Amino acid sequence: MAKTVLKILDEVNIKFEELDVVTRRKLSDSLKFVLPYARHTPAYKLGRWDGTMSFCDIGARSYLNLLDRLLPIVQECGYEIEIDDQRIATQVFEFEEVKEDSYAHIPWPKGHPMAGQPIMVREHQLDVINSYLNNLHGINIAPTGAGKTIITAILSHKVEPYGRSIVIVPTKDLVVQTEQDYKNLGLDVGVFFGDRKEYLKTHTICTWQSLESLAKKSKDADLEIDINAFFEGVVCVMVDEVHKAKADVLRKLLSTYLANAPIRWGLTGTMPEEEAEKVAVLSCIGPMLGKIRTKELQDKGILAQLHVHVWQLKDLGEAAFDNYQSELKWLTTNQPRLKFLAKKIIEKSESGNCLVLVDRVETGEMLKSLIPDSVFVSGRMKSKDRKAEYDEVQEVDGKVIIATYGVASTGINIVRIFHLFLFEAGKSFTRVIQSIGRGIRVAEDKDFANIYDICSNCKFSKRHLTKRKKFYAEAEYPYTVEKVDY
Repeated sequence: MAKTVLKILDEVNIKFEELDVVTRRKLSDSLKFVLPYARHTPAYKLGRWDGTMSFCDIGARSYLNLLDRLLPIVQECGYEIEIDDQRIATQVFEFEEVKEDSYAHIPWPKGHPMAGQPIMVREHQLDVINSYLNNLHGINIAPTGAGKTIITAILSHKVEPYGRSIVIVPTKDLVVQTEQDYKNLGLDVGVFFGDRKEYLKTHTICTWQSLESLAKKSKDADLEIDINAFFEGVVCVMVDEVHKAKADVLRKLLSTYLANAPIRWGLTGTMPEEEAEKVAVLSCIGPMLGKIRTKELQDKGILAQLHVHVWQLKDLGEAAFDNYQSELKWLTTNQPRLKFLAKKIIEKSESGNCLVLVDRVETGEMLKSLIPDSVFVSGRMKSKDRKAEYDEVQEVDGKVIIATYGVASTGINIVRIFHLFLFEAGKSFTRVIQSIGRGIRVAEDKDFANIYDICSNCKFSKRHLTKRKKFYAEAEYPYTVEKVDY
């Protein structure tokens, strides 16, 4: 029987030595996926790229977390496997189980819905936390409002005796939000984003964009600290909203600079639907450990009940546009259409605060001009100013916040939103479900949210609605469709 050496290079990367080319090609093909966006790229159109991506190259280099897919192929090809484990971690991690009252000596801070009351860890949070403490690699799915930031803070506290933790979040707003929970637990926490760069704290919260920038600048001899020094002593890396890990930049960070971090945990509200994106996440973080359904938390009263009102506007019809971009531009900038919708938003704001999510800045600016006293939140606004607008929702009624999906569809905490409007939400499962998560947090005076899916009878909008209806059914969100002649 032929022999191969499986080299485990670190906590992420592996390589099979001495495999014949036929076996190596089988391994590569087993983890090769057609990328859905490939056909739109110049390289594909010019025939320079076949539109696929493989998570195992022809040299038999792949990922530790994908071994369950690779080992059967190697064995079927008649190889005996010898393991050469080169991982440098020698620590043995022993964690005490977290219980409901483990943090009851700490009160919730001012501004929290349960301000002043002791922190009691809820049953679903205990399930997630303890699943991690029993598995050094892994991902949990938990919907918006499940308390992901306090889960992250408790996990950092648990790993503190062994070393530092790094928490990677997708947006600046989420950095600040997460930092608050860490400070409330009395943890030594720093942040790394924008103008705030705090080094070598026990726990650091940062955006992957800031880490990418640091990696690029690390060749600069005058830099205060390079990326390798920044990660010194890190034993745990956590990725919040882990579906963002499909980005090549984040995957590179996790598989190179953080490749030796022995504890790797991911938490998200949704996992990508495309298989290639799922594998990208699993490869650099770990396997699925569990999933909390939104419906489960709604039934317990932890999240608000909701109803999705689909408003399909009777516009120009299916034959009006030749391509998606021209259709979308018309749907999101047509003045009479936006005037009608602005009037509807104003009407709804009389019964509660509204959050309006739009695809592009131009749409947001146009709606702001049509809705008196509304505010438009985009990436151009400073993080602290965005937070001030979100915080005001806690104390006022009838406020209308307009925001781009990129800024507000993921991670932010706005509790008292009674009406959520999704303008041309598209066909991305992640964006649609994450966006709805903005509206289903509960408050003292709120246990129900109205979601308005604004779409059209035009060709591409109509197709995307068909996809979204499947998402709603899968998530068990009740919905109705109303055709609107404006």
